[in-house]
Amino acid sequence: MSALTPLLLKGLTGSARRLVVPRAQIHSKPPREQLGVVDLTIGLTCSFVCCLLPAGWVLSHLDSYKKRE
Repeated sequence: MSALTPLLLKGLTGSARRLVVPRAQIHSKPPREQLGVVDLTIGLTCSFVCCLLPAGWVLSHLDSYKKRE
């Protein structure tokens, strides 16, 4: 590495350090309604069916996918 490398890097990143980025003003409130047991059950069941079931299918049939036919 030459002696000029730190100066070049400082020159390249110097303009980026001076940029002022506005921060978002995010205010959170408590939920209007609490989730019930039925809502949680439906949500978890849908997540299981959509994500884990196809992955389980592929893993259980992995041997048949490896065969050359």
